[in-house]
Amino acid sequence: MPNEASERFLRMRMHGEAQGHTLIRVLEREIEPKPRTNGRRKPPRVAFIMAARRDLGYLCAATTSQGVSGRRVDVSSQTMRGFLEMIDRDFPDEIVRITEPVRREFDITSAVFELERKGRNPVVIFESVEGFDIPVVTNLAGSRLLLAAALGVTPEELPDTLRERRQIYIPAEVVDDAPWREVVMEGDDVDLTRLPIPLHFDIDAAPYISAGQITARDPETGVDTTGFHRLMLKGRDRLGVSLHSRRRMYTYHQKAEARGEDLPAAVTIGIHPLHYMGSMAYHYPPDVRKLEIIGGLFGEPYRVAACGTDGLEVPAGAEIVIEGAILADVREPEGPFSELTGYASYRSTENVFVAKRVSMRKDVMFHSVASGMSADHLLIAAVSREAEILNTLKRHLPTVTGVHVPLNTAGALTAVVGMKKTEEGQPRQAIMAALGTEFYCKCVVVVDDDVDIFNLSDVMWAVSTRVRAEEDLVFVPGAMGAILDPTSDPETHTLTKVGVDATKPKGRDFAARLVIPDEQRVRVRGILERAGIKL
Repeated sequence: MPNEASERFLRMRMHGEAQGHTLIRVLEREIEPKPRTNGRRKPPRVAFIMAARRDLGYLCAATTSQGVSGRRVDVSSQTMRGFLEMIDRDFPDEIVRITEPVRREFDITSAVFELERKGRNPVVIFESVEGFDIPVVTNLAGSRLLLAAALGVTPEELPDTLRERRQIYIPAEVVDDAPWREVVMEGDDVDLTRLPIPLHFDIDAAPYISAGQITARDPETGVDTTGFHRLMLKGRDRLGVSLHSRRRMYTYHQKAEARGEDLPAAVTIGIHPLHYMGSMAYHYPPDVRKLEIIGGLFGEPYRVAACGTDGLEVPAGAEIVIEGAILADVREPEGPFSELTGYASYRSTENVFVAKRVSMRKDVMFHSVASGMSADHLLIAAVSREAEILNTLKRHLPTVTGVHVPLNTAGALTAVVGMKKTEEGQPRQAIMAALGTEFYCKCVVVVDDDVDIFNLSDVMWAVSTRVRAEEDLVFVPGAMGAILDPTSDPETHTLTKVGVDATKPKGRDFAARLVIPDEQRVRVRGILERAGIKL
């Protein structure tokens, strides 16, 4: 480690977040990281950089606890219960409790869709599920308002806040006490059928755990990850799992399988939605833990506890932890499942998870995500993609004003980019960068800053009136697509992606848009209200 860089780090550490991030980039340029010498140990130079990142995380915690926009974030509890308490206290109209007994078949998910049809997305707690003594919480992540409130910002600020805070890595804090250890089932006592796992749609092959976060370690580096994967109930101790996102968990299992080993894993159910938002981060250094990213969202170290499976660390405040392993060289039919595209998905990696221990709170609550195209299923993924794409674009195109991934395009397949175009060619740069950032996305529409990217009617107006097809469409054949996308090739999962430049041409006259000024709108509203018309 050069002395000059060491001195600069100590000096920068005294001056706050922005300079600290700058220093980390300087260190990474000046010190060439060497490969890991063995397993989980890092060479000294790499270890110093990682220590600098972590020190910066602690330094930034003091500022992020106030929120990016200066408002205090509620970090008194990092649990699902803490989130529910916040809603009860600050947004009482956004939580619904159902005391009437319901079936686990269809009632739970279809209730969420009925509420959505009425324009409502409250958290719903089913206090009585027939045949079970455990309540079910659903639609935890169906509202931009509530997700933004968890971060202490407005819904409009959500993507930018998520983009900024997911670049702050705060080490997790390991605690000894975890309420999920209150009830433990092991060996022959393990029985997953005791959980009120919903059957979401009649086409589903079986009841599905849809809110399970799987945690596992890279068998080579020891770095862990956590993320959503659908889990099909197959028996008392057996779950079908699909790793179709083909990201870190998929790679970890491949590495373990190449060694002839099962992949030790833990499934966590019932945690704070900030955990879910952090788990959906995709673009970050390979030696950073997602638990550190989640800590950045909370603005303080994320509290975790070790479970017996390979010493894996899971959220201390979880409701349920299922420990076991994803088997090597075992494939069994899994699916169909009512997926985010609005179709039944028969596509699966057909992996198998075997449970060895189930731990839970005495007064446990079961969390379920409404499947299909519910906001509960799509919103966190959509906002995460907005943040990831915005992060990429902001680095190279400062004229970009925002990104929206609409829920009615499966919260994944289409992105709308707003920009204040200053040069021709910028929309194409944005299209290529966005498609390269998120492989689920297969259509990118770029519009001028006079178009509301959150209003698809406005976006389609721009497409209809500003696009010349022979000039403004970009096709990328043979690109990597999502396995869940029914238009992707059933074997290679590739498809043709498209970009749409719906911006006005630069440097020549174009028709002026009709706009009613705000002051005129205020004036006419007054006239209408005085006439007895409620607006």
